[in-house]
Formats: sequence, structure tokens, C-alpha cells
Amino acid sequence: MTRFFLGIDVGGTNIKSGVLDANGHSYSKVSLSTEAQNGPDKGIERICDLAQKAVSEAGCAWDDIAQVGLATPGTMDLSTGMLLNPPNLPGWVNLPIRDIVQEKLNRSTILQNDANAAAFGEFWVGEARGKNSLVMWTLGTGIGCGIIVGNTIIEGEHSHGSECGHIIVEMDNGRMCATDQSGTLEAYASSKSIVKRCLEGMENDQQSSLRDLVNHNEKITPLLIAQAAEDGDEFAEKLIMDTAKYLGVGTTTLMHTINPAIVLFGGAMTFGRNDTELGRRFIERIRREVRVRAFPVPAEKTVIEYASLGGDAGYIGAAGCAKLAFERSKTTSCERGNPSMPLQS
Repeated sequence: MTRFFLGIDVGGTNIKSGVLDANGHSYSKVSLSTEAQNGPDKGIERICDLAQKAVSEAGCAWDDIAQVGLATPGTMDLSTGMLLNPPNLPGWVNLPIRDIVQEKLNRSTILQNDANAAAFGEFWVGEARGKNSLVMWTLGTGIGCGIIVGNTIIEGEHSHGSECGHIIVEMDNGRMCATDQSGTLEAYASSKSIVKRCLEGMENDQQSSLRDLVNHNEKITPLLIAQAAEDGDEFAEKLIMDTAKYLGVGTTTLMHTINPAIVLFGGAMTFGRNDTELGRRFIERIRREVRVRAFPVPAEKTVIEYASLGGDAGYIGAAGCAKLAFERSKTTSCERGNPSMPLQS
């Protein structure tokens, strides 16, 4: 019997969902807007509608879905399946989202942090396939991180493990991040940070082609900064390479903590990855910082590369987490002499 796993990735802007088999082959991929501002009831209704569509387009029956994986932004309590106060889903506070989705879909459901799910997607069928350990950074408005050792996702005692965007990279007079913490990696290397540093440079009379855009009240974005760097703007180039430097510092810290086989970079702010000269310079600057700072053996042997699944990593990883939970629950049930699997509670 072929077992299928449904992955759902809930973001502040969009929801993605798809059905995969145990080998990671995808049978469907669908998406729609989250409309998070309309509140959790409407949001959950959209989640479940999209899940129904994903199963329908996969051409399988609901009885074929062994488990559902639901990935959402934090903060959360994974043990109870509760969203606490996720910044990207305002108003979705103290929400037992796992149990609600489980009841509506009538399928055993697990909840996972979206960055952890994306990391597991890359570990299962992406760039880290075949590796035993992984650190994955997701670069966007904030900085997410997922850590996998063996088949274990580092979730932590209170569901806040792998929140490495908030490691400290500047102790004195550090920049503030969105969580009002000082000196965090996110405060220096997120897309919000690079824009803020750009605008500060403009205020300090930094010469750049971006000044004309500021003078015409055009909104500065990482994409515009990247375009300026590609056109030879030295200030824009420095903004991006300084971002890479801080990411190299954060990566070195995790290499000395986890000693992973591979470190991946994904998310919206990867500057075209290896498809562009700027993307290649960006990741090489990260590698160079690691080589300077890390112990010689991990500096030489740790692979540092871009992730390969793009925006699909979340729903793929959510399905992979569902598969992992299903297999573990079956093993536990068999050890207890009971081959049936109860709904997660």
C-alpha cells in the first residue's frame, strides 16, 4: 500500500500545500493567499480548503493520507500544537491550530516551525539529501534557522530551539531587531536590516546611485540594492558583502556548536543564488569569513551552499515531518503490541 503525506506551509502572505509519497515524490502543489488579517477562523478555513484541493489534485483519496504536517511561523508550543503569538500572523494568539486542523481534516496532524520544516525538506529530498546533519538559514524579513542531526530536528525544551537568527553577533551598542533584542544576527543580516543600513548611509551623505531613488521617494528594497551592486555601485556592494560577513560569523558559531556536514542558505534574499555573479560573490564571502574564523577541520570540510527547493521547501518539509512522525508512531505502537496509530493529542 502506498502511503501519502500532506504538507501545509502557512506563511503570513501565502499558504502552500502538496501531497508527497514516502520517497519524497510530489503529486500536487497548490497555493493561495493567507489573508491572515481576517483572523484565525477564516485563515484555518483557507488552510483546510487548500488541503482538500491538494489531495484532490494528487488523485488520491483521503484514506490514503497517512499523516498531515502543518508548518507555521513561531512562536509556538509544539508539544500542545499551540500558536502563541506569531509576528507574521497577527491575532492568531494562543491558538490550538494543530488540533483544529486535525479535527477538520480528520487526519492525524503534527505542527512544526516553518524554518524547521524547510530545513527538513532540504534534508529529506533537497540539497542536503544523503547528509547526516544540516544547518539551514532562511534569509528574508527576519532570519530563520533549522538544525537537523540525524533524523532529529533540534526543537528544544520549550519549542524555541534553532532560533539562531537571534544569536548575538555584536555585544556593545548593537542594532535592535524586530523582537527588541540588541545585537542579534537578524538585526544585521536580514532584508529589513540591509534596507535600514542603506537608508542610514544615505542620511550620512554616502555616495550611491541609490540616492536618486531615495530623493524621488522610491521605496528601497534588497532587490534594488542588488541591482545597484550588479551595476557597480560600491556602497550597495558593501552593504551586501557586510551582510555576508555577519552570516559567516553566525555560521561559524553554529559550526563550532553542531559541527554539521552542510550549511545551506535559502529564502527570498539570496541574490539570485549561483545563477548570478552577485549570488556567487555573496556565498563566497560567507565561506571566506568561515575560513578565517572556524577551526581548520570544519572550515575545510563543511559544505556551504545554497538551498535547492526554493519556496517549496516548507510544504515538502512539512510532509517529510509528517512521514517521520508517522513512522516513529508506528514503531512505538508495534513495540507496545498495538499496530494502530491514534490521533496525536
